[in-house]
Amino acid sequence: MEDGRESGLGTGTDEAGSSLGRHSPSLFLQLPSNQTLRFRGNKAEAWGAALEGGIESSVVPQDCVVGEEEEEDQRPLKELPLCLEEKRRLRFLQEQAASRLSGWRLWRVEKQRTLRHLRSQAGTVMSYVVMWKSTLRHIEGHFGTGIQSYFNFLRFLVLMNFVASLLVVGFVIAPNAAFEALHLNWTGRPNNVSANASCVHYDPSAHGLVSYFSYIMDLLSGKGFMELTYLFYGYYQNSAVDFASFSYNVPLAYLLTAFFYLLFCLIWIVQRSVYCLKHSLVSEDASLGSYSNKVFAGWDFGLMQHSAVQLKHKSIRYELRMDLEEEALRRRLAERTTRQRATLYILRGLLNLLVLSLLGGGFFCIYLATSYSQWLLGSADSPVKGQYILELLVAYLPSIVITVANLLIPIIFGVIVQLEKYPLSFEIKITLLRNVFLRLASLVVLLISLWSQITCSGDPKDSNCKDCGYSHLFPCWETSVGQEMYKLLIFDLLIMLLVMLFVEFPRKILVTYLPSCPLLKLWGQQEFMVPSNVLDLVYGQTVCWTGALFCPLLPVLNTLKYIMIFYLKKLTLYANCRPAERTFRASSSNFFFLLVLLMGLTISCVPALYSMFVLPPSKSCGPFRGEPTMWNTVSNAISELPLTAQEFLEFVGSLAFAVPLFLLLSILMFYLMALAGSYSSMVKGLKGQLRLEGQDKLFLVKQISELSQ
Repeated sequence: MEDGRESGLGTGTDEAGSSLGRHSPSLFLQLPSNQTLRFRGNKAEAWGAALEGGIESSVVPQDCVVGEEEEEDQRPLKELPLCLEEKRRLRFLQEQAASRLSGWRLWRVEKQRTLRHLRSQAGTVMSYVVMWKSTLRHIEGHFGTGIQSYFNFLRFLVLMNFVASLLVVGFVIAPNAAFEALHLNWTGRPNNVSANASCVHYDPSAHGLVSYFSYIMDLLSGKGFMELTYLFYGYYQNSAVDFASFSYNVPLAYLLTAFFYLLFCLIWIVQRSVYCLKHSLVSEDASLGSYSNKVFAGWDFGLMQHSAVQLKHKSIRYELRMDLEEEALRRRLAERTTRQRATLYILRGLLNLLVLSLLGGGFFCIYLATSYSQWLLGSADSPVKGQYILELLVAYLPSIVITVANLLIPIIFGVIVQLEKYPLSFEIKITLLRNVFLRLASLVVLLISLWSQITCSGDPKDSNCKDCGYSHLFPCWETSVGQEMYKLLIFDLLIMLLVMLFVEFPRKILVTYLPSCPLLKLWGQQEFMVPSNVLDLVYGQTVCWTGALFCPLLPVLNTLKYIMIFYLKKLTLYANCRPAERTFRASSSNFFFLLVLLMGLTISCVPALYSMFVLPPSKSCGPFRGEPTMWNTVSNAISELPLTAQEFLEFVGSLAFAVPLFLLLSILMFYLMALAGSYSSMVKGLKGQLRLEGQDKLFLVKQISELSQ
């Protein structure tokens, strides 16, 4: 019976094939892809040529075979999408071709293979030293790619801060420490501005008997003995060090290091953003069939251990769950009526007004706290003088208000965004944008309030700013700004530790051992919220960038802080959190995280550049004392160069160079835009052809089924 069925099936198939062959010319003309010939060229002729030529037309010309072999020879056989038999055949052909070579060509082929092998081995070795590689894979398997994207982002910040720390330590900290240890000759730089006697008095060191408790207060606030360390701006000298025939200009090295530190971060973030953007555009394209790619091509057949197999299984399951959630949400959005949409838009408008009111109230509280704190600390008859606890609380008052606002207002934002009923991906982005605006704008408000007090609100006729050009209550205003950023960094880490110890771990214990309590059941086990955690990282990095000019060791401290955060977040993720009920796509989030980080860098560059080019430096401390602006040090250094170098740099900074450069960049930008447009149209055409090919297959399968019956 089985043989009969098989023979019958084979006979039916042969008959269908012969019938299909007899009807092929007219059948292929009925394909959906041939209905668009006037738009895509004469494809029917190609089908006809294939039918007439039969098997013989599949023979490739010899020159094409040679070109194909040369192209395949450029890639290792293990990377080619071929079966093992085809790879053996290619290997045999390559060996035959190599045996016919001699002399220079044989040596070149062998050298290419050797270099390719060495590059492969080096890549294999480097894969073992990738930072936290196994940890990130484990997190992806248990909690999905969304939470893994947070830890990838954190690892990127650690590496960026580490490289920046090497830059700062190598050009600022280490040379100054070496010069002091070797007792080399310091040559003072000439002062270009005469200063009033009241503006040059700066003595932060404590006099008389100092209690041990005051050292702790100084360590937390950055005052006292901390001001006389490499941590802050005011410790560095306005001098150069001469040894042998070389002179090391400390102010110039300080300024250029800070400038190139920000430039280096900008270049690295832009480069990584472009890579993530291209990856997100490819991975999120629905026309590429995300479901089929995950189901049929998402498995790694090189996995050997059972634990690795389980991790990969969980990772694919979370990605499929994410796709299904987005598809269900899009279906519900399409079913809404016009009345429901109008009601929803009105509700969103009212809720956005509430959001703006909350932001305005938070900013006003931060401004009042900063002004009150600086007034109490700068007043000679302040009631907190001599009271260590109160003085420390007053010093941290702006940080406390900023932290409270950043903790409470996002919770209200989370409730509001649930009422607005946005799509899942947009809900995460709008929540992150609101929280980003809250955090970064609160930092801007803090800087504006400090600037208004340092510059007397921009009024040079004010009695406090009349003699020095800035308020004499801040004899070393750069160090004061650096202290505020230092306190924000310390307080941010402290709050994270307190939340983990007194909120997250107790919540896990209560939910685990008291599961029957209705309130705890409603509260539930904690989820790892990626947007809020990413925002914490962006906020901390923005604080680091803002204070890097005034606190050179801040990148080093930020590197240590982020390493500590990685292990603490990993601990709380495994011990306290469960996989998120609502997942999100990691590819677009990676790009969005970097875009928010770039926004933070832009905000932090404004006070740094303003301090370099506009504000007069402190006349009593720092490497730029006596200079009208910090950037004047660069002008003085250029004036000491040979005449040819001076003329070249003056030409580079003139309009004669800037205008042609701007025109050239504009032409290049328009060319790239036109090139991107052409590539986009080509990609759209190829996607359309892919869809038509799919329709062709469905049409042919339907015809074969009809003929088989």
